[in-house]
Amino acid sequence: MIPSFFIAHGAPLLAIEDNPYTQFLGTLGRTLPRPKAIVLFSAHWESAVQRVSDVDTYETIYDFGGFPEALYRIQYPARGSQTITEDIKDLFTKQGIPFDVETKRGLDHGAWVVLRMLYPEVDVPVIAMSVNPKLTPEEQYQIGKSLAELREKDVLIIGSGGTVHNLRALKWAEDEGQVDAWALGFDEWLESRLQDWDTASLFTYESEAPYASQAVPPYGNEHFVPLFYAMGAADDGQTAKLVHRSYRYGNLSHSVWQFG
Repeated sequence: MIPSFFIAHGAPLLAIEDNPYTQFLGTLGRTLPRPKAIVLFSAHWESAVQRVSDVDTYETIYDFGGFPEALYRIQYPARGSQTITEDIKDLFTKQGIPFDVETKRGLDHGAWVVLRMLYPEVDVPVIAMSVNPKLTPEEQYQIGKSLAELREKDVLIIGSGGTVHNLRALKWAEDEGQVDAWALGFDEWLESRLQDWDTASLFTYESEAPYASQAVPPYGNEHFVPLFYAMGAADDGQTAKLVHRSYRYGNLSHSVWQFG
């Protein structure tokens, strides 16, 4: 059965950079079992009700500003999969999870930056999914869990965001591998709880984790919560493995977690 993943998408510049993290993601895409399709929960698509894409071919959304022109020339025209979309709708319906179908929205950079590094040939169908940061972590986990059987059909489920993502704390001039102690402290706490599959602590991370308010600021928790969707999708196996972690700009975490 194919694992699910939480993958940090970092800053948009990753899309045009060649560094150890982009190289790692390229290798990951080549070494994973070939997925039939990808279901991706992006931090950059928020909605009050779960949204499921039913799109023939996605447009590329440039949901950022002030970056080099080369970023705005990138295209990732992934196609959708009506079959997998129908499977998702059936699973949500059976388990009482409210949802709406989205037929027009393209792929935001939380999706295409990651997908382009994993599958640069744009040859794997994609079903884009929204996240709701206002749900409890347990509710987010349950949405992921409801899709777990898709992994038996070789569907790759990804949560795209960042474990430490505090834009107000970034040090853009520092990119030599320095890591703020608070960012590392939060990630190390997270590592121990994920490896133990300690959902009780994880679901109350805001009060349990050291430096939680810095690592996951209340105004920016949308980047953290895709972790719970991806984790829930592997509830049947309950194993977690940290396969990559590095940092940029003092505290921006590039963590990749494999579940199942």
